[in-house]
Amino acid sequence: MSLKRAFDPVVDAHTRLLILGNLPGDASLKAGQYYGHPRNGFWRLVGGVIGVELAALPYPDRLEGLKAAGVGLWDVIASADRPGSLDAAIRNAEAADLNRLVEGLPALRAVAFNGGTAARLGRRLLSARAGIALIDLPSSSPAHTRPLAEKAAAWATLSQALTRG
Repeated sequence: MSLKRAFDPVVDAHTRLLILGNLPGDASLKAGQYYGHPRNGFWRLVGGVIGVELAALPYPDRLEGLKAAGVGLWDVIASADRPGSLDAAIRNAEAADLNRLVEGLPALRAVAFNGGTAARLGRRLLSARAGIALIDLPSSSPAHTRPLAEKAAAWATLSQALTRG
């Protein structure tokens, strides 16, 4: 088996919305970047939410753009055995310490799950958290074949988590 590990969280004290994936795929791990697969719609989807064309920016600027908008990133799985990149191939998953991360984010209003696997695992870990909205999203992965426009309509609901007081 191939042991894969999550990247470090991208958050700061101003994070109002935390988006959680499950575990970086091979293309992301090779690139050393969240959502590094060129066909993954994440950067276009979240860019539409915050009104910045993130996909056109260099990776460090993408991360800074997210943080400036109050958006953080991480994964629900800290490490797992997984040949390839498919969620169904994940074995021996070790959960990320989401509760510890959330405790250190004083401005956090909502946690969004990028896809069904992230939602299933993340909701289990964060279900006891009061005052934080939990939002399920369609996966940005190219393996999830819904049209990007349909995904974008669902992702657009995240703007409420960033604007509500």
